[in-house]
Amino acid sequence: MNLGLSNKHAIVTGGASGIGEAIARGLVTEGACVTILDMDKARGTLLQDELGSESLLFIELDLVDDTACSEAVEKAVAVFGPVYCLINNAGFNDGIGLGHSVEEFRRSLERNLVQVFTMTHLCVPYLKETKGSVINISSKVSATGQGGASGYGASKGGMNSLTREWALELASAGVRVNTVIPSEVWTPQYETWIQGVENPEETLQGIRNKIPLERRMTTSEEVADTVVFLSSTRASHTTGQLLFVDGGYVVLDNAGISLKD
Repeated sequence: MNLGLSNKHAIVTGGASGIGEAIARGLVTEGACVTILDMDKARGTLLQDELGSESLLFIELDLVDDTACSEAVEKAVAVFGPVYCLINNAGFNDGIGLGHSVEEFRRSLERNLVQVFTMTHLCVPYLKETKGSVINISSKVSATGQGGASGYGASKGGMNSLTREWALELASAGVRVNTVIPSEVWTPQYETWIQGVENPEETLQGIRNKIPLERRMTTSEEVADTVVFLSSTRASHTTGQLLFVDGGYVVLDNAGISLKD
């Protein structure tokens, strides 16, 4: 299937590892030119070396730095041309809950939501030019809650709402906006978390057992495949949608009720 992404320019935030890396790889495979924005210089440089500078540009930055974001978009456009797709993938479940300070909550919103507005604001002029799309990567926490994740949950819920808002605002310009919502995805960040809990293997198996489809974690590549499709002309009339890629996890009653085998 020709997805019509050859030589199209995509920006992926948090693209050096995990879901973001899988998205970047998937886009490059389809012939797109990809800019990844990430704080992880080692992984970002390694990925650029592997995929080649003609296909992938890595820019190291902290997304809460508005000036750095503006400069990065300008640099990316100078290298690969106008932005056709912005994937707002960067985010971190930082565990900021009601027991934390108001200032810590604000910082969580800056890290997980405000930077999404910043990047979209900066890319919109190019997206209108290319009639491209924005794809936000949210989280099941926005739909189920988690406990102890006020900052992250508010950010991801806000991202879902902005998806609908921006889809309406940008429809007349031919720009599509959608969100992909994963639940339990095996990534380096997830692995680090699971190794820090008591009885990690037992905990992991309990999580798998709550995923209806095949009782397994979603892979980064499965999320990436949906994102790549939504980026393409094959999804030309899809906008304002929240798509769950989670093996049916969110259809569960998550109030401690497990599925029967």
